[in-house]
Amino acid sequence: MAADTDTSTPDVRPQGASSASHAAAVREAREAADAARTALAEALRTVTRGAVDASTRRRAEYSTDASNYRVVPEVVVYPRDTEDAVAALDVIRELEVPITARGAGTSVAGNSVGPGVVLDFAQHVNRVVSVDPEARTAVVEPGVVMSALQQAAAPHGLRFGPDPSTQNRATLGGMIGNNACGPHAVAYGRTADNVLALDVVDGTGRRFVAGAGDPTFAAVPGLAELVRENLALLRTEFGRFGRQVSGYSLEHLLPENGSDLAKALVGTEGTLVTILGAEVRLVPVPSKPTLVVLGYPDMPSAADDVPTFLGLNPLAVEGLDARLVDVVRRAKGDASVPPLPPGAGWLMVEVGGATPEEATANAEAIVAASGSESTLILPAGPEATKMWQIRADGAGLAGRTRRASRRGRAGRTPRSRRRGWATTCGTSMRSWRATASTGCRTGTSATGACTCASTCRSSRPGLCCAPSCSRRLTSSPSTAARCPASTATGEPGPSCCRSCTAPRRSRSWSGSRPCSTRRTS
Repeated sequence: MAADTDTSTPDVRPQGASSASHAAAVREAREAADAARTALAEALRTVTRGAVDASTRRRAEYSTDASNYRVVPEVVVYPRDTEDAVAALDVIRELEVPITARGAGTSVAGNSVGPGVVLDFAQHVNRVVSVDPEARTAVVEPGVVMSALQQAAAPHGLRFGPDPSTQNRATLGGMIGNNACGPHAVAYGRTADNVLALDVVDGTGRRFVAGAGDPTFAAVPGLAELVRENLALLRTEFGRFGRQVSGYSLEHLLPENGSDLAKALVGTEGTLVTILGAEVRLVPVPSKPTLVVLGYPDMPSAADDVPTFLGLNPLAVEGLDARLVDVVRRAKGDASVPPLPPGAGWLMVEVGGATPEEATANAEAIVAASGSESTLILPAGPEATKMWQIRADGAGLAGRTRRASRRGRAGRTPRSRRRGWATTCGTSMRSWRATASTGCRTGTSATGACTCASTCRSSRPGLCCAPSCSRRLTSSPSTAARCPASTATGEPGPSCCRSCTAPRRSRSWSGSRPCSTRRTS
């Protein structure tokens, strides 16, 4: 037997040869990727009537939304109608390519970007199919912009209840995907509370209408058993507060909640089904709405005061941070911001009434119950509209850095970050501000009703979300490869530094793959 010796020879190739070999391998990989992308696009063109675009420019355009994630897709498809979308989904499923259904791309959490194929419903699948004023319902396609639905319902004295600040561009499909709320959710509930039925396609290609009232969940084999075996867990851990919108809202599947599969699918961000249509509930437009503006020393003080008047049934509650107001003033001029009560944080509280006198009395009751010493009451009109416009404008403007704004590159690198709390608003906001003061250069916050929805928009995207941690993220868009769970996918990882044990912020992590694709319609 030959001796067990090392007969290998050292690598004596010159460094230049190694570099040339590496470059050749990279070039070959790129050529293979281009070929696969071309084949995917051609396969989609054979079955769809809508445009299929795999150009570098189009892929770059769809690699971002209002978040600071960047994930470049392979192909963008613009289905002409729902049947076109179903045909595209058949090909995508057969080829096992990731799918992201997209509306306006207003997500600040990266929900509308992803690898593989992007289906843009906003271009063509965007109709208000019907409005039934008697039943107070509407049937819509996923790409319809929320304000278009409001316009269609307004002649009947109706509206869709939830109204996020991006309503003039956010689509209903996206609102259903992330269970959007908005200031009027105080009175009308979340998007889930206003969805009656969904026309969907699941990952196996089954198309069905998800609704309520079927405890057997015939459309989804095994779901009834899942509910039956986990009744205690579903009853104690889900739906414990009004805006528990993160993750899967499985409490809607309980028999006492109507076995409502449609509501359970709201907020799942495209991870379970692709939405092709929806039947939604409409509510009467409030008569004689009156706006109360309450001034506070800061936003935590404003947040602390919210529970004092929630029992008076306000129609809407929204918060404004002084820095958010300054952002709007800098971008749009002093005339864009009407006079505000003294303070550095404000709450806008809308109330209604059958008559102007009743609305004024309800507004005065809010003032009396609050702890604010500087208040303003505005009847419906231009001044109240301008006050609400501050929040609507600030939602987009706060995601811009000053440098980008000066150079006219506002939409190029959005820097928005979202943070939500389900504890005492004021306490949580103070905790965040303590963290922000150690690292964030600037930040703005806006607070909904204290159930609680609180948003921070920071101009420094590389900080951990946890109150106790100010380390750099290991999974920022430019360093996705550092995420230990994203090795196989190359996708951005969890929005928290590797050494921090605080809960991750994203609502889309699932199973054993915390860096799984975030998909939403």
